[in-house]
Amino acid sequence: MNDKTIVTHDGNFHADDVFSIAALKCIFTDFNLIRTRDLNVIAKADIALDVGGEYDPNTGRFDHHQRGGAGEREDGIPYSSFGLIWKEYGLAICQGDQEVADSVDSGLVSVIDAIDCGFTKGVATGISLSHTISMFNPTWQEEGDFDSAFNEAVSFASRILARFIATANGGLNAKAIVAKAIEDAQDPRVIVLEKYTPWKRTVHTLSDVALYVVYPSQTGQWRIQTVPVELGSFEDRKSLPKPWAGLNGKELQDVTGIDDAMFCHNGLFIAGTESFSSVMKMASLAISND
Repeated sequence: MNDKTIVTHDGNFHADDVFSIAALKCIFTDFNLIRTRDLNVIAKADIALDVGGEYDPNTGRFDHHQRGGAGEREDGIPYSSFGLIWKEYGLAICQGDQEVADSVDSGLVSVIDAIDCGFTKGVATGISLSHTISMFNPTWQEEGDFDSAFNEAVSFASRILARFIATANGGLNAKAIVAKAIEDAQDPRVIVLEKYTPWKRTVHTLSDVALYVVYPSQTGQWRIQTVPVELGSFEDRKSLPKPWAGLNGKELQDVTGIDDAMFCHNGLFIAGTESFSSVMKMASLAISND
């Protein structure tokens, strides 16, 4: 038996209403979804989103189309229905972890809100997740069922939302691990990770002197990677030695004097060895290279 009735508008759908339903599926295991603009049906709903002309979380109303909208974030991005739903339920969806909820809001929810509300400042151009969701709608050349298409889009959005939450959670856990590695580093220029962990953002935040990060590969071998001058940059704080560029196996072993050296990328940003002791020798050679 369905515990709640949730209503959103029928017809053409967008990312905000699709992701709103995907989010509510994380809270309510079973509910009766109605897509309509019938005001009588909307009035009887337990939750109404993106329709109804009212925002009041106490009564389950999450629309943003009314005059004056439904508020905005500190950075000026207005709330769409997804943002309003996330504001109410995001913390619970993220198991009470405010940092994860905030990360998902920043990386996913606020972007969808911005696009839905026409707030394009700072939003990248080109195809977006919001556009992708819109493409689930039947085109004018198709005699598709909007409700079936909506359900398909919600299934897709649910998967995306789950991955955003997992990624945000992983990123925050990685932050603590990398911060500890920076603190424990024998040489602050070489950060050693016992397991590969996303490191770039934390290293840039906490260390101005780190040049290389060392970590094991999934196959058990070891890698040394350069620290870029800034996030997203292809310029490194200190590249690996130029004579290593593009060498593999014996050629690299002869140049480095490391008998289990495996490869060095032609771009001089990553290299590998069979053992930890050897990759640390690589780091030492790279640091001393002028």
